[in-house]
Amino acid sequence: MNILILGSGGREHAFAWKIAQSPLCGKLFVAPGNAGTASIATNIAVGYNDFEKIAEVVLENNISLVIVGPEEPLVKGVRDYFAARTDLQHILMVGPDSKGAMLEGSKDFSKNFMVKYGVPTAKSQTFTKDTIQEGLDYLTHQKLPIVLKADGLAAGKGVIIAQTLEEAQESLTEMLVDAKFGDASSKVVIEEFLTGIELSVFVLTDGESYKILPEAKDYKRIGEGDTGLNTGGMGAVSPVPFATEKFMQSVEETVVKPTLTGLQAEGIKYNGFIFIGLMNHEGEPYVIEYNARMGDPETEVVLPRIESDLLALMIATAKGELSQAELVVSKQHAVTTVVVAGGYPGDYKKGDVIVGYENIEDAMLFHAGTTLDGNLVVTNGGRVLALTGMSNTLERAIQKSQKAANSVLFDGKYYRKDIGLDVLRYS
Repeated sequence: MNILILGSGGREHAFAWKIAQSPLCGKLFVAPGNAGTASIATNIAVGYNDFEKIAEVVLENNISLVIVGPEEPLVKGVRDYFAARTDLQHILMVGPDSKGAMLEGSKDFSKNFMVKYGVPTAKSQTFTKDTIQEGLDYLTHQKLPIVLKADGLAAGKGVIIAQTLEEAQESLTEMLVDAKFGDASSKVVIEEFLTGIELSVFVLTDGESYKILPEAKDYKRIGEGDTGLNTGGMGAVSPVPFATEKFMQSVEETVVKPTLTGLQAEGIKYNGFIFIGLMNHEGEPYVIEYNARMGDPETEVVLPRIESDLLALMIATAKGELSQAELVVSKQHAVTTVVVAGGYPGDYKKGDVIVGYENIEDAMLFHAGTTLDGNLVVTNGGRVLALTGMSNTLERAIQKSQKAANSVLFDGKYYRKDIGLDVLRYS
C-alpha cells in the first residue's frame, strides 16, 4: 500500500519512521517533509493546506492511505475535500472532518461540548469584541491567576496566564480589540486556573471503538524549571509515573467515554486521533484542551513505545475496523529532548549547518525544522531536532536522550537539560 503523510515536523518524521517498518508499507511519501523524512520516504514539495495539489499527488502516485499530521488541514477540511470528490472518495484517511476538528479549532466549541457531555473541565466563559465590557467586569470577580485563551488556532501561542487583574484586563483588550492573535482571538475564553500536574492522553478512534495509546508529559516552556516563554514543546516523557492504573481508569470513564459518546450524539463520525490535554488536579483528571491530532514532541515518545504494526492500526482506523486491531505497548521508558535554534521561540536564524548527528548510536533522531542544502542538513525552523532515548529505567532514558542532544551541533543550539528530572521522584 502506498502511503502519504501530511506535515513537516518531528511528529511526521516519527510517523514515517514507524510506518516504514511495516511489511504492509509500499511506497511512502511525505508532503512537504524535512531532511529526516527524505532519508526514509519521498518528500513532495506541496504544502499540507494545498488540497488540490495533494489530490494530484494522491492520484498520480496511486496512494491508498493519507495520514494527516498537523491540525490546520484538518480544521480547514481536508477530509471534507476528499469526501466531496468522487475520484477521491475511495482514499482511506486518518484524521477527522472539519466538524470533528472543531474540538481543537474552537476553544469555545470544545468547552461547550465538555459541559454538555459532562467531561470534567475548569469553569469558563467566552467573550467577543462586542461583549468586552462584560469580560472586563467578569475578570474583577475571578480568582487569580486566570487563564485567557484565543478561541481559534494560534500555533500553540494563544494562551495567556495572567497573574494580576491589570494584566488580565490588558490581555483581554489586546486579544479582542487589537487582534493580538488575528482572527484566532475574535473570541476569548476566560478560564479558571487549575493547579496540578499536566499530562496528555492520546486516543485513536474509528468513531465507534477506540484504543488508548501511551500517555506522555511534555515540557512547554523554553527555560529549565519550566520558566520563560511558552514553546511548541521542549521535550516529553512516556510513560508518566503518576498516571497510575487507577488514574487512567478514571480518565477512561470520566473523559474518554463521554467524549466519544458526545461526538456520536452530535452526529460527528470522528476518525483519527484525539489528544486530551489533562490536569491531574487533586488526583482527578480535568480536561484543559482537546487536539484533533497527535502532539509534537509527544509523538516522538509515544510511537517508539508502540510495539505493534502502526500501519495496520492506521488502516484499521480508516476502515472502521479498529476493534479488530491489536495494540501492544512496551514497558520501556522513552524520553525526548528537543534541540532548538538560538532565539526560539522569538526570532531565530535558519540555514545553519547541523553536524554530529551521524555519531548518535544509542538514541532515535527525529528531524523537525530541518531541510537539505545539497548534501548538507541545515536548520529550517525553531524546533530543529528531537532526540529520543529508551531504557528499562527513566533515569537511563533521560541520560541517553541528553547525551544525544549534546552530540548534535549547530550555531546557536539550545536545549533544556532538565527534561524528565521532575518526574524521576515518582518512579
